[in-house]
Amino acid sequence: MGEQKRKKQNELHRSSFIFKKKNYQVMLIGLGVIALGFILMSGGGSDDPNVFNPEIYNWRRIRLAPALVLIGFGIEVYAILLNPDAKKESSQTFPKDKGTK
Repeated sequence: MGEQKRKKQNELHRSSFIFKKKNYQVMLIGLGVIALGFILMSGGGSDDPNVFNPEIYNWRRIRLAPALVLIGFGIEVYAILLNPDAKKESSQTFPKDKGTK
């Protein structure tokens, strides 16, 4: 009897995912933003190692790309913490006190 209960519990644990579909969608968006940041960060080198190319220090590689990577990691953290099953509650969760104005 106890063996059957354990088997059912193991089956339930194996068949369920940790995250829901919404979490995975937000994670894919975050991965896309991170990948875009790394793509924008690449390039700017010189074919000849004796020639310096100042293009490596432009705004896109120094400011925009690292900001996109950090924003992407922020989206990933949000996707992990997102709970799509949580019901939206009203802003007033506590009953109003009649003694306060």
